[in-house]
Formats: sequence, structure tokens, C-alpha cells
Amino acid sequence: MAQEVISILGGGSWGTALAIALAKRFDRVELWVHNPDLARRMQTSGVNDIYLPGFELPHNVFVSHEMRTAPWILSVVPSRHLRAVLLEASARADQPARVISATKGIEAGTYLRMSQIAEECFRDALPPAVLTGPTFAREVAAGEPAAMVIASRDVKFAQTIQTAFGGGNLRFYTNEDVVGVELAAALKNIIAIAAGASEGLHLGSNSTAALITRGLAEISRLVVARGGLSATVSGLAGLGDLVLTCTGQLSRNRRVGFELAKGRALKEILNDSPMVAEGVSATDVAIDLAARCEVEMPITQAVAAMLAGQPAREALRQLISRAPKAEAG
Repeated sequence: MAQEVISILGGGSWGTALAIALAKRFDRVELWVHNPDLARRMQTSGVNDIYLPGFELPHNVFVSHEMRTAPWILSVVPSRHLRAVLLEASARADQPARVISATKGIEAGTYLRMSQIAEECFRDALPPAVLTGPTFAREVAAGEPAAMVIASRDVKFAQTIQTAFGGGNLRFYTNEDVVGVELAAALKNIIAIAAGASEGLHLGSNSTAALITRGLAEISRLVVARGGLSATVSGLAGLGDLVLTCTGQLSRNRRVGFELAKGRALKEILNDSPMVAEGVSATDVAIDLAARCEVEMPITQAVAAMLAGQPAREALRQLISRAPKAEAG
């Protein structure tokens, strides 16, 4: 049964894909698009020609550059813009909102997770929920099967979202470990840059498998240090999303690593696409956070070196030549 109205904040590929998917579950979907020119084109053509070309918006998706809030608010804003957008949304809200974050990242300086920012901005709302998991926007928009995680400290809220969003080819699992789910979702993007560099250097499948496995261990160390559960890292938000982002041809972060391995400058790579590769901004923040927690993250350090200009081959050579240790370490 259709559920009221939902506001989706962010008209990138993922926000647009979620609008298409959730149009079957809500009476009306309000899709806020920051770029006014893109918003006008989407209003006229019904297609997001920059971020998700080839997919027509359902009739009950209404695109606007003017922010409109609803009882449900789903944030799909890039991490660096999240706080400003949510502050505006909270100022416009005329009733307590059910806020869900689908943004992956860690705020620089504060080291806050995205749901923590949402909680600061929407002080009168229920504890925010988090939506994440191994998904590519184009596949969700096309109606391909996918499984995702809804995490919240409020179990009933997570279950409400599970019921409201679920159906068709989308399956949702609830989780109370918000810390683990969010950190795993942010950190896997960094490991994907390393995996892309490995592929760009033609280092073979063995190297990719090793990076995924040791990357999972690295993510788990920081998750546990921050109060999350190691078991969460083995689930959809951790291992599932990590495998997809490290190996999938549609992965933006993997592409960054692949192009770095070819010797291209980071600025040039990022200018090639309007899409945001969250792993780039997350890397330095993760290193700072790991230092504060006294957690070792060698793959993340190698990625930071590549992003700073060190040749990918040299960064990965230094990674593989580290002193031997036990696998559990």
C-alpha cells in the first residue's frame, strides 16, 4: 500500500534511482535537485540527463530546485554538502520528520558519521536511520534485484522503513549497529580505490582478492575501535558493498584508482565526471580517525599516498613489502 509523501534530497544518480524505485511505494515523491538548470530539464523531459540518462521518472516523481519537506525525508546529498542541506531542510520542516540518510562518508574535522549530522540538524525527530548496501544506481533504477540494510537505534523505526520501502526486487534487512553500518559503508570506498589501482596495473585477481580481504580486516579494526560490531562488517554494508565497489564496472571509486594507476592526475580524473567518488574525501579523514583510535590502516595509507601523487605502483609495492605478521593482526 502506498505511503504518504517522501522528500528525496539530492538529484544525483543514487537519489534519482531511489526516486524511481520508491515511486511504487509512495503516493508522491518530491525530488530536490540542487542544480536549477538540471531541475528544469528533468521537469520537462522526465530524465536526469547528467547523472542517470536513459531512465524516465515515474509520473508521481516531482522534481524541484525549491526544497520541499515531507513527513519522510531521505537524504542522498554528497557528504561535503550534507550539513548545509540538512540545516536548510530542518528549518523548512513544519512537523517532526522521519529522516533517513543514504549518504556515505565521514565529516572532516568533527569525524561525525552522516546520521550524527542528521541528528544534530533534526533535533526533534526520531533518531535518524541509515540506508546502505551493495547497490549501483543504474541497476536499482532498472529494477534489478538488490538487498540493502536499514540501520537505526530505534528498531521500530527501522522496521517501519523496511515495510514502507520493501517490495518488488528490493529487499531490506534491519540492523541496530548504526556505527558499524555507516563506517563500513564509508571506508569500503577507500579500499575500492586501491583495488582499482591494482587492476589498472594488471596485478591480477590474486591482488584484488588480497586487497578485499585485508581491506575488510582494516575496516573491522576501526569499526570496533569506534564502538561498532565486527559482525556488521561481514554483512551487506561491509563485505557485500566492499566486493561490489572493488570489482564492479560501475564503481566510481574503483575507476579513480584505475586511472591513477595509468598515471593520470587526481584533479583530471575527478573533472572527467560529475559523479562524486566519496572515497577520495574519506581517505584523509579515515587516517586521522585511525590515528586517534590507534588503529593501523595500511591500505588506507597507501591510497592516501596515491591521492597525494605517489605513483600507484610504488604505493602498492610499499604496501606488499611491509613486515610479515599474523593474519589476525
